[in-house]
Amino acid sequence: MKSIIATDKAPGAIGPYSQAVEATPFIFTSGQLPVDPATGAFAGATIEEQTRQSLTNVKAILEKAGSSMDKVLKTTVFLSDMNNFAAMNKVYAEFFTEGSYPARSAVEVARLPKDALVEIEAVAIK
Repeated sequence: MKSIIATDKAPGAIGPYSQAVEATPFIFTSGQLPVDPATGAFAGATIEEQTRQSLTNVKAILEKAGSSMDKVLKTTVFLSDMNNFAAMNKVYAEFFTEGSYPARSAVEVARLPKDALVEIEAVAIK
């Protein structure tokens, strides 16, 4: 069964998509930009600030769905500049438990919406 997940603790969808979709036992989040849901603006200008906010948004969506960061199976990280990988990676590690990190892909893209530095999506279990 397919269920739509939505929370006001993460930015709302700005197009024809959902924050996340649950197909029990899996939860698929849409890519999360570093938008602070309280202000509608980017959480900062650095890769560290933007990574932290993107992952905070992923976390809020998963929690709304009854899941958590510990249940993330796979993430995809989209970077506007691969030179930011090490700094992104340092913040990323703060959100996951060592020894049970999810699988991950990280790719550089030509451009992200609103010229963000990072966008992160996740697949988790409930």
